[in-house]
Amino acid sequence: MRVSVLDQSPISEGQAGPDALAHSVELASLADELGFHRYWVAEHHGGGMLAGASPEVLIARLGAATDGIRIGSGGVMLPHYSPLKVAETFTILAGLFPGRVDLGIGRAAGTDPLTTYALQRDRRQAAPDDFPDQLSELLAYLNDDLPADHPFARLAATLPGLPERPEPWLLGSSPQSAIWAGQLGLPYMFADFISPHSEALAATYREHWAAAGHPADRQPRVGVAVWAVCADTEAEARRLAASSRMTFRLLRQGRLIKVPTPETALAYLERQGEGDQAWIPGRRAIIGTPDQVRAGLESAAAGYGADEVMVVTITYDHLARLHSYALIAEACDLTPREGSADLTRSVSPALVGHDLHAD
Repeated sequence: MRVSVLDQSPISEGQAGPDALAHSVELASLADELGFHRYWVAEHHGGGMLAGASPEVLIARLGAATDGIRIGSGGVMLPHYSPLKVAETFTILAGLFPGRVDLGIGRAAGTDPLTTYALQRDRRQAAPDDFPDQLSELLAYLNDDLPADHPFARLAATLPGLPERPEPWLLGSSPQSAIWAGQLGLPYMFADFISPHSEALAATYREHWAAAGHPADRQPRVGVAVWAVCADTEAEARRLAASSRMTFRLLRQGRLIKVPTPETALAYLERQGEGDQAWIPGRRAIIGTPDQVRAGLESAAAGYGADEVMVVTITYDHLARLHSYALIAEACDLTPREGSADLTRSVSPALVGHDLHAD
């Protein structure tokens, strides 16, 4: 089972976007050295809690800070962009970091309707819902298979990073994304942390893959992205997870906040009568000791028939997040890349819980 990282570049209370971006760079370096397979960064706009509004810019910085780990988007929200522009940008990244760049593609806006409108170039009317056409055009540029009489046909040969290309993935949390991924022959990363316990969609993906008659040398590939928090004790993991529980509860009310301290979150949840819960009802999260988290990741992978699990972790304390991923790497028997020992020591339990403002 491959284990990877999805980073949303969370901003903690008392900090700002540059702090979160620096933390993403440090976490990517650690993930590289600990042996995680890939490191994806998300795209969100206008919220104030997450700093990753431009994954392509952040990917370039992460590529410079890492050596062996795959890097990419989880994902680019294609409705905001021209397919040609995305193809150009990601072939540049592929040219800079050959053999390491993924292009995870999503349909969601990654924000609220007003911010979506603000992101539009043409505001005379709502943007069309033409994601299938956008996706087909983007893949045609990357594969250089636009029909010869297509007006854009010559542009595929002008992509600036050629001959390097990113590996495209389709991201999803709905039946429609599973169908498209299967029909188009794309690897599929399912967001269980958004739409939990949707294992049936992996079967939908495989059914449409088989019906499409893709070449025998290409096989369906499924990954599943899950929430997880790992600590030395279950009690500590539950304490750390309280910060995300509070942010999600307020998000449901349309209130976007920076990641609060566990103490602030626990006090708030206690006032709401939720102080004894481990997580949010109806959502899956894997919270606990290394053995508990490994078992949870293996269970999620087995449910989807996935050969890869992508872990999303948000904590108030940056060192707690680093330590969580270090514990997961050890529990899952990842093979460290050169230099990992020093970074693992830097996130020892003695440092977790330090004062963020003392840095």
